[in-house]
Amino acid sequence: MKTADDIWEDIGSLSEDEMFHVMTKLFDMYDTDLKRDPSNNEALNFFKNLDNVISQTSQCNSNRR
Repeated sequence: MKTADDIWEDIGSLSEDEMFHVMTKLFDMYDTDLKRDPSNNEALNFFKNLDNVISQTSQCNSNRR
């Protein structure tokens, strides 16, 4: 398994389209897990963290305007 640093480097080398594909695949994987088991803590944490990051990013972008 790659380290977090290695994965961060890989992310940095992705194009915008590839990054969108990665996010879509991650979303789909965790969504599938959550549909199979609505109490799946890993999937619940993913969506909680994703929601937080989207909110923070949206807030940051609003403050720039």
